Amino acid sequence: MKGGYESIVWIKDRDGAEYACYLDDIKGTIDLKEELDDEEKTRCLNVSQMVGTERW
Repeated sequence: MKGGYESIVWIKDRDGAEYACYLDDIKGTIDLKEELDDEEKTRCLNVSQMVGTERW
């Protein structure tokens, strides 16, 4: 299912960091997902680190 914007989910953790992940790369149901484990974080993009940089 990878590919395209429609297969990306956005997860904001309890610390306020926001991650963009392909749905296939994370475990569990997305409706209840509030935290990513370390393995899932390696497959997602922490967009909180990108926002505010000169590239945007």
